[in-house]
Amino acid sequence: MTLNPSNNEFLFGYNELFLELKKLYDKKILPNKIMFSGIRGIGKATFAYHLTNYIFSQNEENKYDYINNKILENNYSFNLVKKNTHPNFFLISSDEGKANIQISKIREMISFSYKSSFNDDCKIIFIDNIEYLNINSVNALLKIIEEPNNKIYFFLIHNNKINILDTLKSRCIKFNLFLNNEANNEVTNKLINTNFYNNLNNDFKNIYNSPGDIFLLNNFFKENNVDLNISIDDFLKMIIDKSLFK
Repeated sequence: MTLNPSNNEFLFGYNELFLELKKLYDKKILPNKIMFSGIRGIGKATFAYHLTNYIFSQNEENKYDYINNKILENNYSFNLVKKNTHPNFFLISSDEGKANIQISKIREMISFSYKSSFNDDCKIIFIDNIEYLNINSVNALLKIIEEPNNKIYFFLIHNNKINILDTLKSRCIKFNLFLNNEANNEVTNKLINTNFYNNLNNDFKNIYNSPGDIFLLNNFFKENNVDLNISIDDFLKMIIDKSLFK
């Protein structure tokens, strides 16, 4: 079982924030440069993909269900974005094995931003893991986001454990995504549909504190038949003895 933000049909834990941003969009005053910031696995990208679907699906069948924070499986835009083939959507993310997001991707995005949009609708530029932008990529990005364009939204996803340039922060409206312990527990149990988190050794709860990380930990435990009561020390020893680390 995998967890891909672009495929997540349900958004758990951020109902109030989503409704606030929905209202801003409906009133045509949604900021067009938004940074979603938080720890890894807290749901930043999933939130931004749901907001993307709400915007794109307004005039489509099976449009976004904002009452239940759900993307409908048969929605046209959802399936195009999921395959990264939506004509008004541009995704930038870090490549596996590379330390930085290449400036070539920013140049492609700039070219995309100058082209006419499909059906004269708005465009969304989605930049995941902005902490992997190098200085040249950031400078190129700053030039385009400073140009006024009410038909382009920039959604930037930031792991707040890694610093980014203040010049980029200052150009965006930042929303910090956070779950308290109770919400974290609730979201995690919904994601994996078990009481894995409740039964997990407390030592792990102090280290794995986001639904995404706990989801991956659950998969690892299941794949390797790890006892939920194992201590951190024994867990690390097992990983080393069996060469399970990457």
